[in-house]
Amino acid sequence: MAPEMTTDPYHSRTVDRWEIAPRPDPVLWGEGAGPLSPEQLVHYAEKGFVVCWRLFDEEEVGALAAAAAKARDAADPARDDVIAEASSSAIRSVFRVHRDGEMFERLSVDSRLAGAARQILGSDVYVHQSRINFKPGFDGRPFPWHSDFETWHIEDGMPRPRALSASVLLTDNIEQNGPLLVIPSSHRLYVRCVGETPENHFKESLVNQAYGVPTRAALVDLVDRGGIMSGTGPAGSVVFFDSNLMHGSGGNITPLPRNNVFLVYNSVDNAVVEPFGKRPRRPEFLAERRVDVVPT
Repeated sequence: MAPEMTTDPYHSRTVDRWEIAPRPDPVLWGEGAGPLSPEQLVHYAEKGFVVCWRLFDEEEVGALAAAAAKARDAADPARDDVIAEASSSAIRSVFRVHRDGEMFERLSVDSRLAGAARQILGSDVYVHQSRINFKPGFDGRPFPWHSDFETWHIEDGMPRPRALSASVLLTDNIEQNGPLLVIPSSHRLYVRCVGETPENHFKESLVNQAYGVPTRAALVDLVDRGGIMSGTGPAGSVVFFDSNLMHGSGGNITPLPRNNVFLVYNSVDNAVVEPFGKRPRRPEFLAERRVDVVPT
C-alpha cells in the first residue's frame, strides 16, 4: 500500500510497515480528588496500569459472579454480542452488560470504578464498552497482544486515548490461569499496524484478531523497553489500565476459571466520531454512541 497523507497522529493500517510513534497526548488528564492515592496515580502514569486489591468484598464478588454465570448460561451464541470460542461452544465474551438493568448496570456507576476514571481522565465519563470475559478451566483461549485504542480509533472513531478499562476480577487471577499481561510503559508509545481492515472485521476479530495487532518485531521492541508484567490479584480486585497499553493474555490450561468484567470509561470530551479507518461503524455493543454520563 502506498503511504497516505494524513494529519491524524494516530493513523494506522495505511502502509505495509509497522512503526512505533510517540504519544502526543497526556496519560493523566486531571489532578482532581478521587479514590486512587497519589502513589497509585504515579504508578498508573508511569506503567499504564494499576492493580487495586480487593476493591469489592466477598459478598459483592459472589453476587457479581452469580450474575456473570447467569448471563453466560442465558447467552445465545447466534447473537453478534455473544462470542463463543472458535474451537468449542464455550462462551468467550458477553457484551453490553452495563445495560442489563441490574447488577452490571449498578456496577458501571459504582464510584470505586467511575470515580477513578473521572480522576484519571479529568472529566465526566460514560461507558464506551462493557463485557464479561470468560476463561473456563482447561478451555480458555488466549487473547493476542493489542492496544485497544488502536482499534477504537481506526474502527470506531475514538479521537484520543482519553479512555481506560476497569477489569473487575470475579475469580482469583493468578500467574497460571491466563491473567492479563501488559507491557509496562507501552501506553506512552503508539504502534502503527499493517494491513487494511476488511469489511465486518469485528465478526472475526472478537474470536481471533488478525488486524490491528502489532508485528512480532514491534513486540520485541516494546518488551525490550518495558518488559512484561501481569495484572494478578484475588477476586474482587480491579485492574485499571490505559486504553493505549499493549496487553494480551495466555490460554488457561488449569482447572481454575479466570472470569473478569471489563468496563471501558471514555471522557465525555472524547466521544466517538466516524471511524478514522474509513470503514462503516461497528455495532454499538462495541462502541456506544449515546453519551450517557455516569452520575457522580
